[in-house]
Amino acid sequence: MNAVLSRLLCGLLLLLASQALAQSSTIIGTIIAAEGRQPVPGVMVTALSPNLVGEKTAVTDDKGEYRIPELPPGVYVLRYEKEHYAPSARTDVQLRLNRTIRVNVELRPESHLETFEMIDAPAEIGPGSTTTGVNIDQEFIKRLTSPSSEGKMRTFEELSELTPDSSSDAYVVSINEQVAVASPPPQHNAAPAMPGMSMTLRLHPVPSGQARTQPRRDEPMTRSRYYDMYFKGYGVNPTVNTEEERFSTFSVDTDTASYTLTRSYLKRNLLPDEHAVRVEEFVNNFDYGYADPKNAPFGVHVQGFPSPVRKGYQVLRIGVKAREVSRAERKPSHLVFVIDVSGSMDMENRLELVKQSLRLLVAELDERDRVSLVVYGSEARQVLPPTSALHKPRLLNAIDGLRTEGSTNAQAGLELGYRIAVEHLREGGINRVILCSDGVANVGISDADGIWAKVKSLAARGITLSTVGFGMGNYNDALMERLSHVGEGNYAYVDELKEAHRVFVKNLTGTLQVVAKDVKLQVEFDPKAVSLYRLLGYENRALTAEQFRDDRVDAGEVGAGHSVTALYEVKPRENARTLGTLRIRYKSPEGGALKELATSLPRAALRSSYAQAGESTRLAYVASALAEKLRGSYWTRPLTYGSLLELWNGVGPELKEREDVRELGDLIRQAGALDRRVDPFEAFAPLRTMDFDRPPSGS
Repeated sequence: MNAVLSRLLCGLLLLLASQALAQSSTIIGTIIAAEGRQPVPGVMVTALSPNLVGEKTAVTDDKGEYRIPELPPGVYVLRYEKEHYAPSARTDVQLRLNRTIRVNVELRPESHLETFEMIDAPAEIGPGSTTTGVNIDQEFIKRLTSPSSEGKMRTFEELSELTPDSSSDAYVVSINEQVAVASPPPQHNAAPAMPGMSMTLRLHPVPSGQARTQPRRDEPMTRSRYYDMYFKGYGVNPTVNTEEERFSTFSVDTDTASYTLTRSYLKRNLLPDEHAVRVEEFVNNFDYGYADPKNAPFGVHVQGFPSPVRKGYQVLRIGVKAREVSRAERKPSHLVFVIDVSGSMDMENRLELVKQSLRLLVAELDERDRVSLVVYGSEARQVLPPTSALHKPRLLNAIDGLRTEGSTNAQAGLELGYRIAVEHLREGGINRVILCSDGVANVGISDADGIWAKVKSLAARGITLSTVGFGMGNYNDALMERLSHVGEGNYAYVDELKEAHRVFVKNLTGTLQVVAKDVKLQVEFDPKAVSLYRLLGYENRALTAEQFRDDRVDAGEVGAGHSVTALYEVKPRENARTLGTLRIRYKSPEGGALKELATSLPRAALRSSYAQAGESTRLAYVASALAEKLRGSYWTRPLTYGSLLELWNGVGPELKEREDVRELGDLIRQAGALDRRVDPFEAFAPLRTMDFDRPPSGS
């Protein structure tokens, strides 16, 4: 009987699969070069749709042709990417049931920076015609991009696809900086293999004639140079019905690199790549003056006000402040700096800025601290053994002597840095490897069984990894962010000496002295009090409700005096007294059992208007709204840059006098002057008919 049922079930599954394939559709096309009209092989074509789980890709053959089969009907975004050509996209491709459409495109050299033109209008292939409805759901909001005709940088989608866990954490780094040479580096001064560390070198050779040369130090930063910026996008959080999911869970994030990178773009009269914008890093860039929790590990600060953008919603700000630790109370440290001295770092805003930053740091250290220096170009070598910070002349001489050399073997540099950290571990102290680089790695860091597993295992032993990024023009944000997350450290980006002072001097104690590890936040919204909610940011830190109490799941660290701020848009029900419960789960830096705190989120914390909310709450919202605008969030469509500037003007006279807040206002003005993107939703979901509860539906 069981055998018969099994055969029947298999037959049914095969029938359903065959029916699904029979009802699927296909996109085909040919890609040619605008100059020369020749077919372009090797173009990566990516299809995205709200009706498609994940994304589907194809690569053009020698005839420049591509084919993406087995697609459900719907509205598609097609992206076209190939080195030395301007990345292009099409956002209005309509695919009907059981149809094949052809989308032929032209690619232009990247120096032209125009989007492609359609050679032929999409043509249906096949008899008859069937019209089906297209549902543009929450997944559409997360995946749809709105590429502009100018200033659109390449994404680095190959990175960070897998969430770190005990079984899998792999990606391949493909950087088009120089031709990769598949030969082992010289053995002298090479980093010896660490016990248990196995790293596989996986190279992606650049096709003949397509090698990217290093820019000269005096070469101007042209717009085309910014195509070598690599980012990883994580979409935009959807609006969630509490009847379906009342828990919102995420790992803390105190990084600020995204804000600084965006500032660097805007100061160069360029809009940032949408994937480069992480809302939480904009928000956490600012000090909100939360009171120090003197007799508790964390203090919680809750406030809200009516949303300026979404009718019927309240902006809920939740601030969590870690206890302060005085400079005198800071633990002794061993800081192992792993410094990229490859050819790509040969610029004033790269290696020279690294050296200036380290000089600032050395001045802040004392007799409790030791510093080691490792450099890597084609190979890794130690230039300074563990040295007491009391020997400042020796430290400064080593820093001043740094020079660029060779290609980029980041893997070897990290191997050697970790070896030194292990051999000179300071029990009970601060043990940290700090990578200073532009993130470009044309050799190494490629295998799941190598650097990721080792970084994670050593972080568990108390040797954490922080990354500090330098440089614009060719920079790998995706790699630098991922390394710091796996290494349970933090990620900063330094674009000028003032930022170096903030990272290495002003925030030194908080950066080094960790007061809580594996910190997770969970908000449980009461369905009787809140009908809908949306978390602004933290997409790449999202956890499931079950992972909150799964102690095998790593989370972020919080340094002394650091604060974490999260913003929600919530739709309260009438007569609700509380909105829900905030829970904080963490463990001490020394390890041990995890602890959990809980506090209520009272409705009384909501103010009657934006003007009635505290200045810090208003500032946090303005920072988040700028990030949402820049990354093309559907939910900020009603907010113009002029309105955002008015909100900035309303943060309060005292805050507006602060240098960083004045700068935020300047960035809003600059973004407003540069942003000429077309609203990708307007064609099927006009702004005047916007539903503030649900994403659009069109047909």
